[in-house]
Amino acid sequence: MHGTNRCKLLKIQETDYEEVKKLYTDERVRQFLGGIVEEQIYRAKFTDMCDVNNKGLYWVIRQKDSDQFIGLVSLSLHHDSISTEISYQLLPGWWGCGYGTEVAQGIINYAFKELGLKRVVAETQTANKASCQMLKKVGMSLEETIERFGAEQSIFSIMIAAATEE
Repeated sequence: MHGTNRCKLLKIQETDYEEVKKLYTDERVRQFLGGIVEEQIYRAKFTDMCDVNNKGLYWVIRQKDSDQFIGLVSLSLHHDSISTEISYQLLPGWWGCGYGTEVAQGIINYAFKELGLKRVVAETQTANKASCQMLKKVGMSLEETIERFGAEQSIFSIMIAAATEE
């Protein structure tokens, strides 16, 4: 995955540690993701993301023109241990500008076209209205709501036939 119209998507590397850490220590980013993550826990998560044996795919999102760090997006195994889940975190300065939608659409298309997946899911807190809206915008449909992590979660999905072209 190389990018979208406005973003470069680069496989996560050790050198991304400090920038990715900004996502895990920002209260606004972490509001619906269980809160700020302590250094030791973050270090273990980051090491796992960079591990070539990890079955997940993790990309750092950078603005094409400026190379500025925007956030992180991934495809990994969902909590159901069956489905592939798209996850994303963007720094607040990039919210509301369409970057999340653009990147999510690009990753979903990549999952279908390059990885041959037939279905992708996303899970977000139901209270995270902006995330729920963005998932609908990229063609995902609400499949179910469940209680997990002490809050109601909305599980969205999209099948290959419903995917839109980039």
